[in-house]
Amino acid sequence: MSKQVFNFNAGPSALPKPVLEKAQEELLNFGDSGMSVMELSHRSKTYEAVHQEAKSLLTELLEIPDNYEILFLQGGASLQFSMIPMNLLKEGKTASFVMSGSWSEKALKEAQLVGEAKILSSSKDENYRSIPEVNSSEINANDAYIHITSNNTIFGTQWSTYPDTKDVPLIADMSSDILSRPIDVSKFGMIYAGAQKNLGPSGVTVVIIRKDLLESANDQIPTILRYQTHAKADSLYHTPPTFAIYMLRNVLQWVKDQGGASGIAQANAKKAQLLYATIDESNGFYTGHATNESRSHMNVTFTLKSEELTKSFLSEAAEKGFVGLGGHRSVGGCRASIYNAVPLEACEALRAFMVEFQNKHA
Repeated sequence: MSKQVFNFNAGPSALPKPVLEKAQEELLNFGDSGMSVMELSHRSKTYEAVHQEAKSLLTELLEIPDNYEILFLQGGASLQFSMIPMNLLKEGKTASFVMSGSWSEKALKEAQLVGEAKILSSSKDENYRSIPEVNSSEINANDAYIHITSNNTIFGTQWSTYPDTKDVPLIADMSSDILSRPIDVSKFGMIYAGAQKNLGPSGVTVVIIRKDLLESANDQIPTILRYQTHAKADSLYHTPPTFAIYMLRNVLQWVKDQGGASGIAQANAKKAQLLYATIDESNGFYTGHATNESRSHMNVTFTLKSEELTKSFLSEAAEKGFVGLGGHRSVGGCRASIYNAVPLEACEALRAFMVEFQNKHA
């Protein structure tokens, strides 16, 4: 009998149990090939079917228009911080960044190594407790692009609606909330996401880029760093992370079985409301980091009254099988990451523990 734990890790994070069971069942003999999917040639018809189905499912679930290209890359969001300005930030243009957390800071830092990049808006002065406002009058039509981070894992904030950037392409790092709710892809010039929160295991990065940006991208950079290279080769320019893409396909099929992005969004809202209600009803025993209007449905961040109490909370939680509840050092306290694959039962169990702990220590 397997050990029962409740996985609230920030990433790599929980995967749907049916997806893991399917991988286990097919591990040694995929598609009657007599081999694991990890052993297949990425040029084989057997793997090709997996690759194309992953793209097809992503297109269906996110309703991606025909004028976008889907790429499966490696290097995580961190490599995209460099690839984006290399490809899209041309001389004479400026990249504008909306600062909502640590990952925004890292993206800006990398862009500044490549070209002109500036801060459009920021909530750093309040330790990123909220999503900053974007004043449309400050958007320069000559900007190369505007970059946002759609969900902030460390601080527990999330964009509820996206800014209207007019004719300037909006680029979003959606690593931690992609496919957690329906989105209008046509509002973005590009979306990118490391898979390890909502799409699968670590190892593959999904890039959804508008074809006009792709076609006008800089081609005077190393071949493997060009989006055009990967688009022309259907993400098979070099050996792709085949097992990660296989798992991505399986997760996407699971999302479809849950009712797609709309069904997943309803489940995520229910989980988040359960935990935020626990915080709000605690009479200050628990304090949420994010302002109410910026609260994330993916990462619930909160603090207790003292460091000693926090240590006791995390220690007792660990004994009861709760994994990954420690907050990031820049915020402290606790963080429950409740990505798509985290079941409602895990959140119900955490709520019960939080109430019990408060009753014991209040």
